[in-house]
Amino acid sequence: MEEKITLKINGMPVEVKKGTKILEAAKVLHIDIPHLCYHPDQRVKARCRICSVEVVGKKRLLAACATECWDGMEVFTDTKVVRDTQRGILQLIMADHEENCLTCPRNGNCVLQHLCSRFNVLRPNLTHVAESIPVKTTNPSLVHDPEKCVKCGRCIRVCKDVQGIEAIGFAGRSTGLKVTTPYEEEFNKTDCVLCGQCTVVCPVGALVEKDDTDRVLDAIFDPDKTVIVQTAPSVRVALGDAFGLPDGSIVTKKMVSALRMIGFDKVFDTNYGADLTITEEAGELIDRLKNNKTMPMTTSCCPAWVNFMEKHYPDKIAHLSTTKSPMAIFSAIAKTQYAKQENIASKNVFSVAIMPCIAKKYEAKRQELTQNGLFDTDAVITTRGLIKLIKYIGIDFNNLPESEFDNPMGESTGAGAIFGATGGVMEAALRTAYEWMTDKPMPTLEYTPVRGFEGIKEAQVEIGGHNLKIAVVHTLKNAALIMDKLRDGKCDYDFIEVMACPGGCVGGGGQPVTTTFAATKERIKALYTIDRSSKLRKSHENPYLKKLYAEFLEAPGSETAHKLLHTHYHAREKEFDFSK
Repeated sequence: MEEKITLKINGMPVEVKKGTKILEAAKVLHIDIPHLCYHPDQRVKARCRICSVEVVGKKRLLAACATECWDGMEVFTDTKVVRDTQRGILQLIMADHEENCLTCPRNGNCVLQHLCSRFNVLRPNLTHVAESIPVKTTNPSLVHDPEKCVKCGRCIRVCKDVQGIEAIGFAGRSTGLKVTTPYEEEFNKTDCVLCGQCTVVCPVGALVEKDDTDRVLDAIFDPDKTVIVQTAPSVRVALGDAFGLPDGSIVTKKMVSALRMIGFDKVFDTNYGADLTITEEAGELIDRLKNNKTMPMTTSCCPAWVNFMEKHYPDKIAHLSTTKSPMAIFSAIAKTQYAKQENIASKNVFSVAIMPCIAKKYEAKRQELTQNGLFDTDAVITTRGLIKLIKYIGIDFNNLPESEFDNPMGESTGAGAIFGATGGVMEAALRTAYEWMTDKPMPTLEYTPVRGFEGIKEAQVEIGGHNLKIAVVHTLKNAALIMDKLRDGKCDYDFIEVMACPGGCVGGGGQPVTTTFAATKERIKALYTIDRSSKLRKSHENPYLKKLYAEFLEAPGSETAHKLLHTHYHAREKEFDFSK
């Protein structure tokens, strides 16, 4: 039984379990102690000291994020010395911060901006001493503006502790301390894989995604372009966050209406591409099993994971599935079969993807994903980018009428929906592979051994005489553990799913900046709800896919299917070479 203690905060008693920090105890009383470096999913840093509070019996102020409560403790969060200290810290930060809030990507959604407003720090009292430092922009996914950095360390912790990459860290000391890359190189010349987790935890505008919303609007305004859009499964369960809805709210039909109001000619669903990915990937798995090809096979729909393999495990690239990601597969079909069906020149189809991921921006620029000199995907915007577009148009999102996706590429199954959750790709693939190898459906479609938030999940499935050993992994730090075993010859899995971001795409680097592990878990539940409520729950049962294969692709793994729906990967140096 957990030991409980009682303390007072601003004169109000509260009971919490022993070991609770003051910051968390205050939340029980609905008191928001200001903070900047603190993040609920990271270990305590106590760097910024904006969460300083007064504790009876202590001669100095204590950091609420780092100080454990004790029985009988008395805390005050609103005394004059506390307020003066917090305002002073804000003044010091602002003296070393680029003052261009109106043109900053995080304007209106910045923790520092909110704190300055809260403490009425409207004009800096100290001399501005910020050093002019060039913005790092030489990759299609990530922008690093060091002048906006508040040195909170959040990005460092997520890159090291969650992803195990360490592409960014502290350098210098005292007033020269800064957050930067090794040798201050551009991100594309480091170990960075463009997962974007740093952009989710950054409290200001120092790390943000490249913004392609203007390119999308220009295409919409171009009368010669047919602008189509696809939306990833994770977007529909995170978009509501920005409009005050509870975590994990399913806003699919309102999202479709908003996209039509923005001006897209057709609103389609990435889940259709996910169903196609599964039919091809399941066929590929069966082929590898039956013909003794390279095993284990690993999924390849997560671009940050692919980047990680190409940079860090180039000797194991043959293990990656050659099946394209749902985004890439959708776009390939859109520029070929759909364009032909609608009598539109491929060059006039402008394919937009709304993704929970900034690495998708890099994926869209891969030369392997082109046809006749045209990129399959013309532009990628994140969930955050879609939020920006909705607000730009002036849409009252919560009061929108609901509407359905357009067809044929708006029809999907429950298997396509769960792609956004860790374990979802594996579960969807097993539903199809099992049926194809045994000529009967899985005993239960909901394969729970691959579900959950554990970093590495393992299971065994008996399929058609094969004892299939599988693993599901999320975060690249965990993926490295599996790949090291494979490199050492100690890995006996047959099929491995890897997602770079915590919880899978629902926790992706392009999701709202309010994303936490708790929010991610609610989004995962929502995707499983979508699956359970779907009329069709196996990818190969999608009627429009059946029609597509019958009239165009012939069969999973056919020559035509392989040409359009499969790709290849190759070893890369640290620098991303966009000519390859």
